[in-house]
Amino acid sequence: MSGVLSLPELLYDEIVKGALREDLGRGGDLTTDAIVPKDRDGRALVVAREAGRIAGLDAALHAFRLLDPAGRFEVCRPDGSDARAGETVARVSARARALLTGERTALNLLGRLSGVATATRDVVRRLEGLKTRVACTRKTTPGLRALEKYAVRVGGGETHRHGLDDAVLVKDNHVAIAGGVAEAVWRARAGVGHLVKLEVEVDTLDQLDEALAGGVDVVLLDNMSLDTLREAVSRCRGRALTEASGGIRPENVRAVAETGVDLVSLGWLTHSAPALDVALDVLA
Repeated sequence: MSGVLSLPELLYDEIVKGALREDLGRGGDLTTDAIVPKDRDGRALVVAREAGRIAGLDAALHAFRLLDPAGRFEVCRPDGSDARAGETVARVSARARALLTGERTALNLLGRLSGVATATRDVVRRLEGLKTRVACTRKTTPGLRALEKYAVRVGGGETHRHGLDDAVLVKDNHVAIAGGVAEAVWRARAGVGHLVKLEVEVDTLDQLDEALAGGVDVVLLDNMSLDTLREAVSRCRGRALTEASGGIRPENVRAVAETGVDLVSLGWLTHSAPALDVALDVLA
């Protein structure tokens, strides 16, 4: 997985624990505990039922590890690799109860994150030959942002802001309350340190000119027509990075990128990408 660091356990440990607690509820795994002897060992394969980009395998296997710290894992298709339909992604040896109890939590995480990574990979491939980069947004599942943004990176994309605290993004509602783009930019500049990037959302060329006059670092070109985007890119050249956003999906992303924007941001990657079909096959 070139260029993408794996997530430290600290960032997914509580997420996985919470998911297991949610599934176990107040009484534990009634079915498994009634049927499977406590000391029974088991083996299983984590399998991709359809082809896709793998992401989140460490977090998924952590579900089994929490239930059986002595479990053993063999990774066959690590994060960042492309699995074929029917291909084994990992082999797991652990207490049989741990396999069955942790199954749904592990597969939910792996399927969701691999789906995001696969969707991102496919969008990136649509832009081959162009300079435009693909970014996600803050439209993430509450509690899963770190994992979903990681999955976007595994798919070859980039993050936008991780949260409200790592960059300034002046949006239309900020502009409305401030009374205009220029005033909003001035207040933002006065309120943050010199190392913080400043981006402004604009939806007209007049607003764009105001933002550029204020010396912003990035302009978010929101829901603009292709012709307006081309003009906006021309005005921004050498003055600010350009990011197109709003209504961008796989089927129109290349047309948007061909306007010359530096980035396209797709909330779709994290709020609507389909999960990858993955399964756990227990070996007799």
